[in-house]
Amino acid sequence: MKQVLLLLFLAPISLFSQEIVGAVSDVETKQPIPFAQLKIIGGNSTQANENGEFSFKIGAFPATCVISATDYYSDTIIITSNRIEAIRLKPLISVQDIGPVVVAASRRKQSVQELTISLDIIKPELIANKGITDLEQAVDQVPGAYAMDGQVSIRGGSGFTYGAGSRVLVLWNEIPLLSADVGDAKWNSIPIENVQQVEVIKGASSVLYGSGALNGMISLIEREPTEKASLNVQVQGGIYDNPKRASLKWWSKNPTFYQGDLTFSKQFGRFGLTLGAYGYTNDGYRQGETEDRGRFNGTISYRPGKIKNFKASLGWNAQLQKTGNFIIWESDSLAYQPFGGADTSVAGSSLTYNRGVRVSVDPSIKYVDRFGNKHQLRGRLYFIDNKNYTNLSQSSKSEVWYGDYQFQRGWNNNSWVLTTGVTAIANEVKSYLFGDHNSLNGALYLQGEKNWKKVNIVAGIRGEYFQQDGRQGDSDYYFGKDSTTKIPVRPILRAGIHYAVTKHTHLRASFGQGVRYPSVAERYTTTSVGGLLIFANPDLKPETGWAAEIGVKQGVKIGKWKGFVDVAGFINHYDNMMEFTFGFYKPDSIPFSFNPNAPGYYKKWFGFRAQNAESAEITGAEISISGEGYMGPFRVLALLGYTYMNPISKNQDSAYRSTFSDTSSNLLKYRFNHLAKADLQLEYRGISVGGSMRLNSYMKNIDNIFENGFLGQQILPGLKNYREEHHGITVVFDARIGYCYKEKYKIAFIINNIANTEYMTRPGDIQAPRTFMLQLNYKL
Repeated sequence: MKQVLLLLFLAPISLFSQEIVGAVSDVETKQPIPFAQLKIIGGNSTQANENGEFSFKIGAFPATCVISATDYYSDTIIITSNRIEAIRLKPLISVQDIGPVVVAASRRKQSVQELTISLDIIKPELIANKGITDLEQAVDQVPGAYAMDGQVSIRGGSGFTYGAGSRVLVLWNEIPLLSADVGDAKWNSIPIENVQQVEVIKGASSVLYGSGALNGMISLIEREPTEKASLNVQVQGGIYDNPKRASLKWWSKNPTFYQGDLTFSKQFGRFGLTLGAYGYTNDGYRQGETEDRGRFNGTISYRPGKIKNFKASLGWNAQLQKTGNFIIWESDSLAYQPFGGADTSVAGSSLTYNRGVRVSVDPSIKYVDRFGNKHQLRGRLYFIDNKNYTNLSQSSKSEVWYGDYQFQRGWNNNSWVLTTGVTAIANEVKSYLFGDHNSLNGALYLQGEKNWKKVNIVAGIRGEYFQQDGRQGDSDYYFGKDSTTKIPVRPILRAGIHYAVTKHTHLRASFGQGVRYPSVAERYTTTSVGGLLIFANPDLKPETGWAAEIGVKQGVKIGKWKGFVDVAGFINHYDNMMEFTFGFYKPDSIPFSFNPNAPGYYKKWFGFRAQNAESAEITGAEISISGEGYMGPFRVLALLGYTYMNPISKNQDSAYRSTFSDTSSNLLKYRFNHLAKADLQLEYRGISVGGSMRLNSYMKNIDNIFENGFLGQQILPGLKNYREEHHGITVVFDARIGYCYKEKYKIAFIINNIANTEYMTRPGDIQAPRTFMLQLNYKL
């Protein structure tokens, strides 16, 4: 059990006053607890310093002293002369007693089994063990989650959206990290080397965090510096094996990839410092899809001595990259070669080369006043510069300016908790591809929690205002289906309940609403990729939806191994769901023509456009097992899960249904019915052996145009035959073995896709063959 030990050493100074000297420290981690409060009843008070140390004088013995610290239960002691006191302060949350502690669900520390929603945790250990190179790969190992060429879907909430928009919100230190132009997460620029924990929330989570959390949320928490310096250095290199099909192999020398990263953190008195550096280079298993990137990130914090319970921080992350963008294949037999060839000087090539700059700067202030109220002010400037060397007209620059003030108050040892705040976001985009655009997003939010001994309830509301290019209407809320009465602020609701049946059996139920406003890319993109045309749709409407679930989390203990078995049933509903739909999009103002030189030539107006095509519903169930600890002499780490989903379209329009590759099915495009994930690692005397598995059922529905008709054969030659030949379940296995010496030095050998399975995520995107990787790690 995590405990705080307060040692008070009493020594008389004179007959008239006595000096009390003490320190507050954590028994489990041996780290001091800074800024604990000590109050003598009827006398003076003091505060521990950043090292948990304090001293003050009292007039006479005995004296009654009240001791308190943030996130711990208060305690009262009687101080008498010539006496040494050992006082244990019980934390509000005890990791060893009640499992992992999470932050994202309610913007405060909570035990995972007390949540009213589903949440999975990715530990840094899993990221390191698997040799993961970006966050997208890590999330793909989470039960119920699936990654598809830059798009992450949780429980079937998203399909493939051609790189535009995201229904999953990504947070870094509780601040959204989606781009202003495309509205997506730049997975390869997120500094996973400096992550303390990744929390994946399933279901709509817009009340506290706003637009974009329609399908769920991925929250990354940066590691905190401690008094003891922490240094981690890791390097790894790998090589791609030859694919099973000889026609896929385009290289004469097998492509390789390398990665190195370094992290350092330490508390220097009142200053805290966290630093990270990262480099990555990849020849690419697909011709021309090279990748080179480097970044530098960190946070510096300061706690001034004259202001109690105050912390100011400045975080940053800067990445420079150069990448080749593959997009679609030449054919099913030449699937590792780009459409139109790898020579970008040829007009028909779909391959492009891009230079990218991603910079974020995050100032923040945290303050706990004398009444115990928590105040947090967070900001972020997120700048992105994409330069397309192959086609400069597809370059863009964007900025996100974010600010959030949050107030939080707890009463009676957090039996009541109130969280409220205001958020403002300004986006600006300058682009040849999209045009120049700006948007403003403002919100007020309020959430209340009541905690009894066995029951916790939570309820919240958010009011969202949004405008793009000065145009209002996206956040309008009408009072009734046919009502003309409206307000420019959209309300979003959340409610949940948790009931502790026993100490280790927990029931939950939740309901949450969400909204996602169209990105600039979805509304204003007009471009072509190979033979694929994409048209703008300025009239695109926001997506709305809600998610509900019931679940049970059962604590399990086998020897010294502790974990959870979680079972949940869920339903997600979406209205005005945005997706790119193939069709004929000639404006009425342009006359129809068969003349190839005329503006209205019919072939110029067939393509894809973002449409509010669907009302959709996803029902399903999920079971997962997670935990760590010792079973006999073996340390065992486990994360396993199976998800059944029934994602169906509620749109009965025959014209829309004709865009499905299987018109007899109402299954949403680019979804699965079954997903299963597993990762297991055993450790014994420094030796570790582990393995992973990812399984998905057949993707029944894609866009019909890709499989049928002359145009489909032009865009993705051979796709229909390929899908007919690979009509079944996909299973991919990874394996690893390592040795750690003196808990400092580690060497590991990793094989990903050990069976060299050939499989495809979205159309035209066959994944990597087997890879071999050697990893070296040093920790201080």
